[in-house]
Amino acid sequence: MTTITPRETLDRAIDELLEQVLIQGSMVENALRDSVDALKNRNIDDAKIIYDGDRQINKIHFDIEEDVITLIATQQPMARDLRLLAAILEITTELERMGDYAKGIARITVRIGRDELLKPISEIPPMAEVCISMLHKALQAFIDRDAKAARSIPKEDDQVDAFYNRIYRELMDQMISNPSTIDQANHLLWVAHNLERVADRVTNICERIVIVVTGELLEMDRTDDEWFADEH
Repeated sequence: MTTITPRETLDRAIDELLEQVLIQGSMVENALRDSVDALKNRNIDDAKIIYDGDRQINKIHFDIEEDVITLIATQQPMARDLRLLAAILEITTELERMGDYAKGIARITVRIGRDELLKPISEIPPMAEVCISMLHKALQAFIDRDAKAARSIPKEDDQVDAFYNRIYRELMDQMISNPSTIDQANHLLWVAHNLERVADRVTNICERIVIVVTGELLEMDRTDDEWFADEH
């Protein structure tokens, strides 16, 4: 009869937590993509489904948090385990916040209703895809413990900022030239803001990955080229 050691028990529990993080991350990716699709297509029914679905993302967050606390209290994790568990706690929290952004976009879709959308809507889906791609790569880097990849991902936020700036300028021009568009323009600005914040939270995840792998506690500056140099 094979005896399972405390170390094996802890490792299995951590693997299960990592799997839950990936499930939550996949749900957030889908929620972000679906919320933008619902907005683009003015599909209020889909937007309501996304809004209600945020409860499941929140539930996974709280379940992970409870499991991490239980592990710390009962399994006597080593320092390296604690660092990983702290990362899991932070990443699930970041994912929960991103789910809130998708929920916010869905709420805006309901508020806009069937009104014809302003021109800058064409910039929002590709902006969302950059954010989703960043998130997907960051989660993969976490599972792979890939600090080099984690350091490279935040520079993609420049693309997100470029989308935001174009959307902002176009919407401001439309509000000035046609005040009747102000309400919808403000809603679309909020959508763009939510997506920009998704990219910022991906950067937070990347910082945590670097801490787990290297022990370095540094704030990533996506404009600082030294962050994207090869590891030494």
